[in-house]
Amino acid sequence: MTAATAEPVDAEDGGEADAFAQALRIVEALLFASTAPMPAEGLERAIPAGIAIERVLAHLAESYATRGVNLRQVAGGWAFRTAADLGYLLAAEAEPPRRLSRAALEVLSIIAYHQPVTRAEIEDIRGVATAKGTLDILLEAGWVRLRGRRRSPGRPVTYGTTPGFLDHFGLDRIDDLPGLEELKGSGFIEGQLTRDLTVPVPDDDPGLRDDEDPLGDLFSPLDDGESGPQQG
Repeated sequence: MTAATAEPVDAEDGGEADAFAQALRIVEALLFASTAPMPAEGLERAIPAGIAIERVLAHLAESYATRGVNLRQVAGGWAFRTAADLGYLLAAEAEPPRRLSRAALEVLSIIAYHQPVTRAEIEDIRGVATAKGTLDILLEAGWVRLRGRRRSPGRPVTYGTTPGFLDHFGLDRIDDLPGLEELKGSGFIEGQLTRDLTVPVPDDDPGLRDDEDPLGDLFSPLDDGESGPQQG
């Protein structure tokens, strides 16, 4: 018997207790079998009617809080993850961490905060040209995706982040990214700041905006924006 089912459920009795215990087992099994975070709505459809999925998830999270794996809310769903203090045990088996260049980190940050954003807009914010290979690395990592095409001359491609980005960086929602005050407090922003410096509230809504069209034919020529004087 697992920790999730070993504890009595005081608030339930009779058939409801059995249904709640069955819901715990179902959700536990689905989460262990899934390779990606599962949304609560999908889990709720699999459990007996009348059982609140919020209570099931809260019970499982509490049961696993002190175990080798913890139930965490990431990328808009729920998933079991190795306890933070035991991560070193798996380091030898894990793939080497992906190391991003400074340019790639800057581009990823701009996409995360300013999405949907075109390559030309990224370059305007950075002040330098962006090498195509930099965007390719982020696309291959599964952290960035092609969203659509901007309704502007050349119909440039727009970029946005993916659920894989949230999962990799341990975020449940895109607005869990730090704001300006948090960035200053953590030391990421130092020195004198201009009064008009702002950090936008990120939004990764998958729906196309009013100024975006569907991607259409990916093999047609893409206008990623004009290049600047310097590659980075």
